[in-house]
Amino acid sequence: SLFILCAMYKRGIVQVWSLEQPDWHCKIDEGSAGLVASCWSPDGRHILNTTEFHLRITVWSLCTKSVSYIKYPKACQQGVAFTKDGRYMAVAERRDCKDFVSIFVCSDWQLLRHFDTETQDLFGIEWAPNGCVLAVWDTCLEYKILLYSLDGRLLSTYRAYEWSLGIKSIAWSPSSQFLAIGSYDEKVRILNHVTWKKITEFEHPATIANTKTIVYKEVEKSPSVETERLSFPPPRALASSLFSTQSKYDVSQVPVSLQYIKPAADRANPKMGIGMLAFSPDNCFLATKNDNIPNAVWIWDIQKLKLFVVLEQLCAIQSFQWDPRQPRLAVCTGNSKVYFWSPAGCVSVQVPGEGDFQIVSLSWHASGDSMVLLSKENFCVCYLEREEV
Repeated sequence: SLFILCAMYKRGIVQVWSLEQPDWHCKIDEGSAGLVASCWSPDGRHILNTTEFHLRITVWSLCTKSVSYIKYPKACQQGVAFTKDGRYMAVAERRDCKDFVSIFVCSDWQLLRHFDTETQDLFGIEWAPNGCVLAVWDTCLEYKILLYSLDGRLLSTYRAYEWSLGIKSIAWSPSSQFLAIGSYDEKVRILNHVTWKKITEFEHPATIANTKTIVYKEVEKSPSVETERLSFPPPRALASSLFSTQSKYDVSQVPVSLQYIKPAADRANPKMGIGMLAFSPDNCFLATKNDNIPNAVWIWDIQKLKLFVVLEQLCAIQSFQWDPRQPRLAVCTGNSKVYFWSPAGCVSVQVPGEGDFQIVSLSWHASGDSMVLLSKENFCVCYLEREEV
């Protein structure tokens, strides 16, 4: 966290500034090769730039000013993945109409392993948090997930079904013991790390019938304002609360019918299947979103392998993310509120601010004390007060 990187893709330029030394700065110009992506290496001393048409990845060193090249990176959703300890990098490659994966050592960018994958059209790669297994999955037209060891051996292949749209999202549990696979058939399948076989599958029906599942429903309530306190014009803080509807959660009586949307079958990328998956940091919970039921977040108890809670929102879920330190989920739905769930219950928080701040994405700080909320044009940082234990 000592440098700031700024990428200007249209100009093909990356600039870097140091927070400690204001006079130090760095400018990388990719020139005619162009620039479509730029990211830090885990050590914060190298910058990886992907050129236009994915011709190569250029690795620039800030310390030695040396340059390394990685050829033929594949243009796919998740083509570069680092292990959590930052020691290794996997890159998906495409050459001669075949998919390959190269594994590099991040300290000196030497090639450790290069192997071809049994995929038709590789879509993404992701390391298990312990860095021992690399998951490689195929395009949605082919249900296939392959698990490779660090030395390039194929450990296992998993296919749930054929002749239908396949994998939409995956998530590793923080302990690397479980791999959750979200599919277009509205199910999540959990694989174990010993046999790589399916332990269970979670369905996402439109009706919640189990009496042990808690369903929190968001309801709007109009703000009550004492008329004697009103001055005209009203103070700014009061004005924003006057016109913003507040919301709270009610516990619904089971059975509950959730709002279900039938996807348009004749369009590309249909709004169906499990689009978002995330494990809590303590491995106890899994949060999922079924795109057919866009207003609901499903929270599963991983120890009991059962549905624990469903949050039914008034608007469609844009994003959710777990607090990195405790089982607390933050959810945003494109309005000016943040919703928090923890095993203790649910709360809706209005973001104070002028105008309409529509939160479309959020990101926790690693300490869990603060988070960044993003709208299309603005962002704000919100700080959470810690309860004294």
